[in-house]
Amino acid sequence: MISLLRTALVIAALGASASACAMTSTANDRAVPRYDHVFVIIEENKDYEQILDPAAAPNIAGLAARYGNATRFYSEVHPSEANYVALLGGDTFGIHDDDAWYCKSSSTQPYCDGAKAVGYADHTVHAPHIGDQLVAKGLTWKGYFEDLPEPGSMAIIASNPSISDGSRSTALYASKHSGFVNFADVQTDPQRTTRLVGFDQFDRDLASGDLPNFALIIPNQCNEMHGLFGPKVPHDCSAINKAGLIKRGDDEVGMLVKRIQQAPLWSANGNVAIVITFDEGSGGSKGGCCATVPGSVANYGGGHIPTIVVTNHGPRGVADDTPYDHYSLLRTIEDAFGISQHLAHASAVDQGVVPMVKLFQVKAP
Repeated sequence: MISLLRTALVIAALGASASACAMTSTANDRAVPRYDHVFVIIEENKDYEQILDPAAAPNIAGLAARYGNATRFYSEVHPSEANYVALLGGDTFGIHDDDAWYCKSSSTQPYCDGAKAVGYADHTVHAPHIGDQLVAKGLTWKGYFEDLPEPGSMAIIASNPSISDGSRSTALYASKHSGFVNFADVQTDPQRTTRLVGFDQFDRDLASGDLPNFALIIPNQCNEMHGLFGPKVPHDCSAINKAGLIKRGDDEVGMLVKRIQQAPLWSANGNVAIVITFDEGSGGSKGGCCATVPGSVANYGGGHIPTIVVTNHGPRGVADDTPYDHYSLLRTIEDAFGISQHLAHASAVDQGVVPMVKLFQVKAP
């Protein structure tokens, strides 16, 4: 009964938020095959050239060469948080900092450092996200977050006492890298503890084969190439050790991809995709495409980033030079699950947002 009620509420919310969605299906959208599972792994703060170097990141560069490489993929803004929100909801919703999900204009709560700025955005987003669309279709989603304190946790940070001084700079888990926690209906979701889970649950789901249709997979800040500051932080997690961070994150991605590929679903008849992308480019790198606005403080283009698409039945050795960004990826995921209404900027065909057809196409039988 609760599940049926939840589905009804989601459908109602999507209907009430029609302004956030648009029916913009094109021939390219219809060319995206149906997928049973899409796994999105997000790493942090690296430019395309840093990662597509086999000497620096042999696992990711090798996957790019063997499977599908989006050679002109961009993020929306700096810093991290808004890019995760953009991927899930099709907009940054005015966010252009890493403040906590509960922050509002003039807030004096912890982790709301920018709240006194003019035009500060509400960091709780009252709009639909890809999870809502999936539930309305009778499909499933989960976010897997390494070092999440507990299932459904709304913690801002979580640290390992062996390396932590209690500050954000030594935190392994950071909610700014979640995306889902920014959405109001996730915050109040009665099933939140089953949707926002740790890597221990990912282990169990891989073992049981009970995997969601859509999964967002976020390693901790040592394993996602973000890095930490502090005297107890391991050398290969130090934010100033770029080569060590890249190697550590590359090893993590290689391990995660291998584990998914070893699961029975990978050799089954259904289509499965693993997308490896990044939140933003390094430092203050600029550049964007596809519904970004150069003059916007929250959507000006956050740099040229690596994005690799690994499919079980798709073509091999594809380098796609079509301009894409996180809005394009969201649109493609919607298409892959048969969702014809596209969220916010994911619908912006007139601004260059198109589905990633070449990288998600499957081989003819």
